Amino acid sequence: MKVKGFLKDVGGASRVTKRRQEVYDQASSKPAPFDPIGAVAKALHPGFLTLKVTEVKDASPTARTITFSAPKLPYFRAGQFLTLRLKIGDSLVTRPYSISSAPYQTRGENPIVEITVRKPRANGFVADYLYDNVKVGDEFEGEVGLGEFHYDYIRDAKHVVALAGGSGITPFVSMAKEIRFGKLDMDLTILFGSVDEKDIILREELDKCVCEKVHVVHVLSGDNPKWKGEKGFLNAELIKKYSAEDTTYFVCGPQVMYDFVRKELSALKVPERRIRFEVFGQARDITVFEGFPKDKADKTFNLTVVQGIHETVIPAKATEPLAVALERAGLKIHTACRSGACGFCRVKVLQGEYFVCPNGDGRRHADIDFNYVHSCATYPLSDIKIKINIA
Repeated sequence: MKVKGFLKDVGGASRVTKRRQEVYDQASSKPAPFDPIGAVAKALHPGFLTLKVTEVKDASPTARTITFSAPKLPYFRAGQFLTLRLKIGDSLVTRPYSISSAPYQTRGENPIVEITVRKPRANGFVADYLYDNVKVGDEFEGEVGLGEFHYDYIRDAKHVVALAGGSGITPFVSMAKEIRFGKLDMDLTILFGSVDEKDIILREELDKCVCEKVHVVHVLSGDNPKWKGEKGFLNAELIKKYSAEDTTYFVCGPQVMYDFVRKELSALKVPERRIRFEVFGQARDITVFEGFPKDKADKTFNLTVVQGIHETVIPAKATEPLAVALERAGLKIHTACRSGACGFCRVKVLQGEYFVCPNGDGRRHADIDFNYVHSCATYPLSDIKIKINIA
């Protein structure tokens, strides 16, 4: 930086202000026909697009990969998710799915984006529908490129250990593909926990990505005497074995795995700034969380929904989020992460009691003070009245 002298330097602000005013005075009174900054923002965040299914293929005996195309897909970061909007019967629903394709695949003449859906062991509603019914030619509304679960060279260590369980492998497949065939510069070691060797999701895709910067370690927890690789769970000993001196840990899988891995990383004294957990979706059983009143678990309350001057009363179960009650009634609510983190489904509570899932509560302090909640992670404990945007 060149120092021009004390008076010239301290007087710089006034010179800038004067020059800015001169530019304003010389500008045309007509609106600019093109806003380059706005155009870039629109290209990166176009909102909901029409996504057409071009292929459905098996990713394992219990998982399927759905390929979508669109004339122009927005760029995303490996590890992010997309949100699908569907109408199933009378219900209007949105669901997030980690993207299993890579960012480089959104470019070129035939851009695509993929998700991999596992057949739920219990009733999954949307997952069941996608797994059993989606076929080539179907169209959905989708929003591509959401979430903060991605590598950042400023924040994260160069070496990343990914801890994956089951369908939690999908964001790491995206990262591995982008490292191998795209432009992502990082060293990735994936510790992938599965039960059965025959049901390792996206195994072929992962094998194609193995290179100098991508390493895949399969870990089986099931009883398989012929398996020669790592066995058991993703414990501290195994994690340490594949870690570098400075490592960032990315974790994606079912909630039970999160609880286990969190303790193992704590035992290794890994600093919080080096741990990244993907949001895990709606809590499977809200009654297990401390503070939820067990005596209300079987209750159903009246949910009064205010939209402008209109009020609608619908049933809402204590063990289901407000967003689920709204969707079941066919009332449109914009959700994304389904974990209480992002705030897309933010609503104001006018009356009534409620419980907010403590895992991943992303509300701002001001929202807490003024009774705003994220409806995907908020559960009614009495008759309740909320205000939502007019769709």
